[in-house]
Parts: sequence; structure tokens; C-alpha cells
Amino acid sequence: MRTRSVLIYDGDCAFCTSSVTFAEQYVRPRCEATPWQFADLDSLGTTRERAEYELLWITPTGVIYGGAQAVAKLLLTAGRGWAVLGALLTLPPLRWIAHGVYRLVANNRERMPGGTPACALPADRRPSTRTASGETAR
Repeated sequence: MRTRSVLIYDGDCAFCTSSVTFAEQYVRPRCEATPWQFADLDSLGTTRERAEYELLWITPTGVIYGGAQAVAKLLLTAGRGWAVLGALLTLPPLRWIAHGVYRLVANNRERMPGGTPACALPADRRPSTRTASGETAR
């Protein structure tokens, strides 16, 4: 059984990778961050389709939070002022607003700072999509 939560993100998306790198350096959540392309999604209890759609936070007990609520959980584990922000993101109406903002950003991530045109492509059409075994699919 895992003892830490797992953050699953899109490792082929430059915006997603930059966001996770920022979080690791400055927010310091208590989790293991892994691109979905290298994660054993079956053992984590999720699917490739869900991992392609949104950021995922998977607790050690297997509870899965997606999108804005995954961000909220990440912030809650960081402590300091980040935990207050994370707690606020779990409460209506901020929860609903956070969901809308998350979807807006996720649906336009290729336009975000650090994003690339490949971020807009479905994973199976990206130039460097990797399989779970680490091989490059074309």
C-alpha cells in the first residue's frame, strides 16, 4: 500500500509539466508527482482517458480527485498559506468557480505560457506520446 498521495499529470504537455515543476519547487506538496505516461494507471485505479482529461490526485487509500479538486488537495498537503487556499477551493461557491477556471485553462493549455501546439492534440496523436513501458508511440 502506498503511504503518499500520487499526483498524475500530462508529461507531454509543457504547460502541465511547468506547473508541476513550479508546485514542487515553491508549493512543496506532500506527494509523488508522476506523468501519466509513466504511471501504472491500472494499479492506481484510474484510466488513461481520465488522466488525459485532468490532473489527478490519488490518495494512499485510492480515493481519486480530479481537476480543480486535485489542485485543492495538493495545496492542502503543502501547509502554510497554501493549505488555506486549498481549503477555500473545496467550498462552494469557490469550488464551482475553481472548476470553471480549471476547465478553461485545461481546454486551452496550448495557449498558456509554456504550452505548445502538442498540448492541444489528443495523446495518441502527439509527436512523443510514451507508453506505460516508456516506449515512444508514433
